[in-house]
Amino acid sequence: MAIQLDSALGSDCPTSAIDPFSDDFLTDPYGYHEELREAGPVVWLDTYGIYAMARHAEVHAALTDWQTFCSGRGVGIEDFAKVKAWRPPSKLLEVDPPLHTRTRSVMSRILSPAAMRKLREDFQKRADALIDALLEKGRIDAVKDLAEVFPLHVFPEAVGLRAEGRENLLPFANMVFNSFGPRNALFENSVRNARPVVQWIYDQCHRHMLMPGGFGAQVWDAYDAGDIDEDEAHTLVRSMLTAGLDTTVNGLANTVYAFACHPDQWQTLRAEPSLARPAFDEVLRWEAPVQTFFRTTTRAVEVAGVTIPESAKVLLFLGAANRDRRRFENPEVFDIRRRPIGHVAFGTGIHTCVGQLVARLEADVILNAMISRVSAIEFTGEPTRKPNNTLRCLGTLPVELKAA
Repeated sequence: MAIQLDSALGSDCPTSAIDPFSDDFLTDPYGYHEELREAGPVVWLDTYGIYAMARHAEVHAALTDWQTFCSGRGVGIEDFAKVKAWRPPSKLLEVDPPLHTRTRSVMSRILSPAAMRKLREDFQKRADALIDALLEKGRIDAVKDLAEVFPLHVFPEAVGLRAEGRENLLPFANMVFNSFGPRNALFENSVRNARPVVQWIYDQCHRHMLMPGGFGAQVWDAYDAGDIDEDEAHTLVRSMLTAGLDTTVNGLANTVYAFACHPDQWQTLRAEPSLARPAFDEVLRWEAPVQTFFRTTTRAVEVAGVTIPESAKVLLFLGAANRDRRRFENPEVFDIRRRPIGHVAFGTGIHTCVGQLVARLEADVILNAMISRVSAIEFTGEPTRKPNNTLRCLGTLPVELKAA
């Protein structure tokens, strides 16, 4: 795809006809990422009339400068100052201080390291049991049988969600993450039967629907204490049911995929189980579950010689930044001995993923269960992709787990 310079945008701003929401791009983005990175620090995308950044330095800087690159006008392509969102905006992801400071403080307290320690023993037992059952099967679809099953089993229970209707969780998350892109076929197909799914999700966020003691009930305790208002409490529970699930599903699927692609790295991990945590970070860098988020400029700002005007939408390529050779040596190589410090798979700055401790816990217990039980992970068929406007998703992942 040709990259050109457009004098109307400034002599140093390249323009591109790349469509980052096309099926080709979403299925195999890495060649496009390289083209965008090498085009320049800032690129104008003609298809949507938006600016884009794909290099690590610029993406990281924009994520940390919330005053200039705000989230409160939506982290998708639509500007909430101009267009009404199809759903109430997230009170974590799509707000800025001072509201963000209040809501994040509540969620950080609930999803704390101490809370994760209380969950670990139970999560580990469930992970051990799941891997034992999957080894009995041998050949599995690691998406349907592992990556979806485990988070859907443990996380809604930790939130305090009742068992009935949990099948609505993944379709709702799929809608939300598709909605951050344009209203293309992916978005339209995901919302085609949205009404009953959305209604079920919203119903579960009321305090009387949540089991005592769970994360959801603790959100309502914060309301009782006067830390947040009623609308914020309801929306924070909904945010947990969205961001706390689909990203973890894809993170776990990508983990199995990475080790199936690199059997030598699986043997390295089995020999050195202490590498489990950095291994998951390397998965996140190499195959980031969240590939993109938008920001909106609050003022005219110059980035690497390009002036981005006020109220411009800027697409930040997190997945491309994580494979920028300017930041990571041999970035296309999956290496669990790497120290991938600075990857932006969870974002960075004040909007860093507040649920990352949950994702890390789930990945850690699954890897711990597999390290001692699984001698090898082998493909039994060709994996398929499930395009999503924001997420890097596998549709199927046929593998065989070999018993140790």
